[in-house]
Amino acid sequence: MKDKSMILEAKEALMELIESINTLSFDEYTRKISLLSNGTIGDHTRHIIELFQQLLQGYETGNVDYDKRKRNIEIQLNIDFAVESIASIIRLLEKDNKSLNLNTEWNNNEAIIETNYYRELMYNIEHCIHHQAIIKISFLLLGKNELSENFGVAKSTIKYRN
Repeated sequence: MKDKSMILEAKEALMELIESINTLSFDEYTRKISLLSNGTIGDHTRHIIELFQQLLQGYETGNVDYDKRKRNIEIQLNIDFAVESIASIIRLLEKDNKSLNLNTEWNNNEAIIETNYYRELMYNIEHCIHHQAIIKISFLLLGKNELSENFGVAKSTIKYRN
């Protein structure tokens, strides 16, 4: 995949997220869904946003740590704030590839794994699509059917289906 196409794919996934949550009321965005362990669409949106934010912050420092997310409650309670956060991410995505360290905890030990911006961007795209699939289930449980058939579906699956 060419560098620009990966960035474009990330932007497209995030724009789909904006379009989806902009169709919701506050109640729908924040409603706990028992089938999803009482998670909300806002919870999943926050999680997507914060992983992208950690990647962008890590790009600047050279160290990405997804475990140290802020867990900003405003993102999961305020659709407008979530949309602003996503728009900010979209504006900042176009970066050159560079080596990064991924800091994580594995089996109760801290680990540092060599990675790079494009690898982590691909991870974030796949992670976003995974959570979009959960968001799509939430939409259906709310009786909302306006999401596209391919929302929350991996590109490889779409290609296979075609």
